[in-house]
Amino acid sequence: MIRVLLVDDEELVRAGLRVILDSAADLTVVDEAGDGADAVVAARRCKPDVVVMDVQMPHVDGIEATRAIVDQSSPPKVLVLTMFDLDDHVYAAIEAGASGFLLKDTHYEELLRAVRVVAAGDAMLSPSVTKRVMARFGGSPGKAKAAQERLDTLTPRENSILELVGAGMSNSAIARTLQLTESTVKGYVSQLFMKLDCENRVQVAILAHDAGVVS
Repeated sequence: MIRVLLVDDEELVRAGLRVILDSAADLTVVDEAGDGADAVVAARRCKPDVVVMDVQMPHVDGIEATRAIVDQSSPPKVLVLTMFDLDDHVYAAIEAGASGFLLKDTHYEELLRAVRVVAAGDAMLSPSVTKRVMARFGGSPGKAKAAQERLDTLTPRENSILELVGAGMSNSAIARTLQLTESTVKGYVSQLFMKLDCENRVQVAILAHDAGVVS
């Protein structure tokens, strides 16, 4: 069962999301929060697997809350869900450590899939923002050189995993491609996070693009 924490300052939005998420047999909403400060406390208290996070909220916004939550011990994954398809929100969420970014007009089945995807350790970006993210974070010669230097510590197998993560493949797809167990792939991905100082797969994919590992 995937445990979900809902964070949104609008009670009606939280109620609607709860109905959608609780309708799935493998998902359960364990708590709600109306602002970022409460979200940080709730995440520490109820230990969810995934936090569905709004961006614009009073007091502490979703970006700052995401940053604080991913800094916790054994943190949950954060899926940012917002009305606004604004570049600054997307980039800030990724830099804060969010594992996914969706718009609130996303079909409910896509939301359910996104929660499952990030809970499994994969990344989820709204298709409308994926190309802009890669364009924003990659491309300059300086970034390419710095990214390539960060890859120098990787083993050949880790480089193979990096290339497939950068191509957007899930752990299960990587396991099939390389004929490894999924648990082995998860171990390699965790090593990539540590060696490359990345919070999640989105940041790993951006680094892979910067280094020219994938185009």
